[in-house]
Amino acid sequence: MRRYEPILALVLAAAMITAAIMAPWLRFVLTIALAKGIAVVGILLLLRAGQVSFGHALYVAFGAYVVAFLAPRLNDAVLLLAAAAVGAGILGLLIGLFVTRYRQIFFGMLNLAMSMVFYSLLEKLYHITHGSDGIRVEVMPVAGQALDRVAYEWSIFGIALALAFTVGLLVRLYLSSPMGEALAGIKTRETRLEFMGVPARGVLLSAYVMSAMLGGIGGAIIAMTSRHVTPLLAYWTSSGELVFIAILGGAGGVLGPFLGAAAFELVRIYAAASFADAWQLILGSVLLLVILFAPGGLWGMAARLLGKGGTR
Repeated sequence: MRRYEPILALVLAAAMITAAIMAPWLRFVLTIALAKGIAVVGILLLLRAGQVSFGHALYVAFGAYVVAFLAPRLNDAVLLLAAAAVGAGILGLLIGLFVTRYRQIFFGMLNLAMSMVFYSLLEKLYHITHGSDGIRVEVMPVAGQALDRVAYEWSIFGIALALAFTVGLLVRLYLSSPMGEALAGIKTRETRLEFMGVPARGVLLSAYVMSAMLGGIGGAIIAMTSRHVTPLLAYWTSSGELVFIAILGGAGGVLGPFLGAAAFELVRIYAAASFADAWQLILGSVLLLVILFAPGGLWGMAARLLGKGGTR
């Protein structure tokens, strides 16, 4: 399937651009999907090590609040994206030094606890964060260019698409490198890695910091797109959405998170529009069907279809 990934990525990008042109309201939805896809790629790194973070929304929210707080000073989308990535990486390093000592359910629940602590701080420090009211983010220049609202939305969509390609390529290369192979070794034979002289905790920490940076980038794009940041970005349900997307898209390739994010956002939009009181039931049913009939997610389904096509 690796040889098909670039082709499928181009097809998915072309489909997104076409949809955004034909239905302008989808531009917002697809930009959010790309942002969440970037964050879920970070979860994919942890899944390769056999670990699941139930609190990864912490870094998404942190990146969003970096944009909200620094926008009046930096006032440039490119600079704010860089600041969000660096800030989330530093936070990920500090938290990772603690949580990477643990594995399995302890790893997941500690991340959840950290996320909920951050959520509580955002709620309680009203004089700084404005509590549940959140912070409004104004339209800002992009690379020094002042834009109107429509041009700004297209620019953020283009940046998100370009970052998705870049992140996918870099993570693909990383997973094929010795560090990426060692990351997979944590899931299967961590003790053997230590016997070989490879520090398993250091390998997991590096992946954790990268996943935090990706979460920060995703959160920054969400803040620039929605232009409103609230503590709900750090709530446990937001982390659950990221895990949902990871399962829906599949962890077999770096394209899986983006397939899952696009499918998740589109299903949620149409389900909420058609069945306002039952859209959660529809999303849950979709996830249940994926688990029962396509354990590899949408990426696994694509792999099977292309595999069958190649044998004919």
